Amino acid sequence: MATTDPSPTPEPTTSPPFPVDLRYLSGFGNSFSSEAIAGALPEGQNSPLVCPYGLYAEQVSGTSFTSPRKVNLRSWLYRIKPSVTHEPFQPRAPTHGRLVSEFDKSNSSANPTQLRWKPVDIPEEPTDFIDGLHTVCGAGSSYLRHGFAIHMYTANKSMENCAFCSADGDFLIVPQQGRLWITTECGRLQVSPGEIVVLPQGFRFAITLPDGPSRGYVAEIFGAHFQLPDLGPIGANGLAATRDFLVPSAWFEKSRRPGYTIIQKFGGELFTAKQDFSPFNVVAWHGNYVPYKVTTLEKLALQYDLSKFCPYNTVLVDHGDPSINTVLTAPTDKPGVALLDFVIFPPRWLVAEHTFRPPYYHRNCMSEFMGLIHGGYEAKADGFRPGGASLHSCMTPHGPDTKTFEATVARGNQAGPYKITDTMAFMFESCLIPRVCSWALESPFLDNDYYQCWIGLRPHFTHDEGNSEVPELENGHA
Repeated sequence: MATTDPSPTPEPTTSPPFPVDLRYLSGFGNSFSSEAIAGALPEGQNSPLVCPYGLYAEQVSGTSFTSPRKVNLRSWLYRIKPSVTHEPFQPRAPTHGRLVSEFDKSNSSANPTQLRWKPVDIPEEPTDFIDGLHTVCGAGSSYLRHGFAIHMYTANKSMENCAFCSADGDFLIVPQQGRLWITTECGRLQVSPGEIVVLPQGFRFAITLPDGPSRGYVAEIFGAHFQLPDLGPIGANGLAATRDFLVPSAWFEKSRRPGYTIIQKFGGELFTAKQDFSPFNVVAWHGNYVPYKVTTLEKLALQYDLSKFCPYNTVLVDHGDPSINTVLTAPTDKPGVALLDFVIFPPRWLVAEHTFRPPYYHRNCMSEFMGLIHGGYEAKADGFRPGGASLHSCMTPHGPDTKTFEATVARGNQAGPYKITDTMAFMFESCLIPRVCSWALESPFLDNDYYQCWIGLRPHFTHDEGNSEVPELENGHA
């Protein structure tokens, strides 16, 4: 399916603040096209001898040339100057030191304990998105093109005269505090808390902080790209709708930018290269390998309302598995097993009868990293705060805390339908076992008393020892 931008954007002369009415293209996996000046896209071919307006043609490939067509990702960019015109890359000085893309004993450790972190404070020193980014945990290797890293960021300063890109993998950014104005090679995106953005491997971007202090989460995947999950027996509709995914319209800068710095994440290390122009000089583009955002919440009258995500839930008994709330998935070669799933827990109705309605107690072959964007989380009465995080690794027990269990049981079977409101939690779930970075384990924000939330769970077993007869059971019933 091809999606074309119907009306070119006027050519800018400077870098103005983001307009409130940014135009987007809509869809997921489409073949898009957009031009900031009418006629800038070549007709009938990708790389003519002379491109319109004297532009350079440059392809960005997100998959190998010979990947099957249904998963083949690439875009053609038509730019004022090609991205190859820069000085040699040099290791960034000073080094960052807290970004990892190859997880081993030298930089991280195995830890099966349930872990939780309190919200990290916004730094007092001027800190942009790059310097405020740090890896919490991950598995695998960007060199081997298989694995993931989970980062968090805190920042109080916009990026200045520089752009960032990751050669290691796709960034899925979940802002928790403060809007992000993101300029990419394909155009501009405004991303607010309650929205997510995916910045594909290799795309250059710069982040401005219009609200000042900002905080959030990042999942980076190596060797894969996000897809929409199959709906199976749900049918043709539900969960994340393709029309709610938004892609930027072409926008460009043409002015000289002496000393402009490209900061590239490569093998978990940062390298810099100087050039004399903005990388956001793409006048037109077409393809299906593009940055995109999706709204997971709508902000209305200072309150968060239902998301555009269409949740499904049990309507009779039992608590559904969290996979029913998957927004995006990065699959592995094994059917039904994800390198990383992005799952949300939005406002929704709970109506199951004779059922313990919060999430059940669980040991999982997958590993679960959770964050909280807004409000509270239904399985934790205390301690899990917006901006915080938790990690329950492979086969580590987890579940509702003592207060949640006791309050739920006290309601009894007569509890009527009720709606979970004022919340948006999410989960990054992976089949790989994460290793945890040393600075995350040594962080002053690590909640060392997390385990205490379950210690109060007491036995409720009521078997009468005087009755030696054990009834025969069939399908769990006497």
